Amino acid sequence: MKWALTPATQFSNAAARWDALQASHVAAPMLQADFAAALLAAFGTGGEWLACCVDAGETVAMAIVAPHGRGSWATFQPAQAPLGLWIERPGLDRAAATAALLPALPGVALVLGLTQLDPLLAPRPDGAIDYIQTARITVAGSFDDYWAGRGKNLRSNLKKQRARLAAEGTTLRLQVSTDAAGMADAVADFGRLESAGWKAQAGTAVHLENAQGRFYSRMLAAFAARGAASVYRYWFGDQLVAMDLCIRQGDCIVVLKTTYDESVPKMYSPALLMREEAVRALFTELPPRARIEFYGKVMEWHTRWTEEVRTLYHVNLYRWAALRRLHALAQRRRAVTPLTE
Repeated sequence: MKWALTPATQFSNAAARWDALQASHVAAPMLQADFAAALLAAFGTGGEWLACCVDAGETVAMAIVAPHGRGSWATFQPAQAPLGLWIERPGLDRAAATAALLPALPGVALVLGLTQLDPLLAPRPDGAIDYIQTARITVAGSFDDYWAGRGKNLRSNLKKQRARLAAEGTTLRLQVSTDAAGMADAVADFGRLESAGWKAQAGTAVHLENAQGRFYSRMLAAFAARGAASVYRYWFGDQLVAMDLCIRQGDCIVVLKTTYDESVPKMYSPALLMREEAVRALFTELPPRARIEFYGKVMEWHTRWTEEVRTLYHVNLYRWAALRRLHALAQRRRAVTPLTE
């Protein structure tokens, strides 16, 4: 196996190659070239490298990596990326591939961290480190059958909310936007909702003029240009109360971000009302066994929508086995709490 490295600023030259390798595996739109290119444009520092592994004339692995301290490297991992930017051919001998990558990295690379890997896409090896649990809904049967399997409290609560809103004369409407030209406006709407809530105070809200806003605008427009982006808006009458930003590849749709109007009375759950209608539509639109992925940390509300949960993981790869043993020993020592009198 042989690795070639080029500055990630030249990623566009390898985008087709990246997508060809990624398409050989389970659908994962966050690992497509349009997503990676938008991440680099918004959050790259210029110090990232594109690594490509060839074996017997075939591309078997690709990654975007960056320095992560002295002697340490890791996959490029902005907060907006649900998964680390590592893709591999199914059945790849990852240990052999990464053993060849470490000496190829600039400088003296002692350890490489592959971050936020999905066991659905990259089998989990021994020694992996748990990251977070994430949830998905698999489309199976009718929506009515799926909905009947949800908890009574969820079904009853949303039904009561709809009845109360109807009694107040409030019309509920789900709007789905897929046009590339409208993605910047969608991100602006999303930012206005998010900026009115707690994320504005925390400084993490999306805004068209910040890096997050530029990333989502560029990425969603690129996906929408090939019919693979959907923005869900939910309205109480003329009031925009909730939004989802989604991307799709084949039989997989990913809900990247959700926000809602925090000024809506607490008796209502606009994001959940929106999700009920959106999932109902997706059960009709998507093929059997399709996946509706959330890719965020499992929250209590996720468990009301699905029982399908899996654990994303990190893995550290060392240039020499002795380094791995020393690191493991240091971790065990740190885990020991000294006794005090």
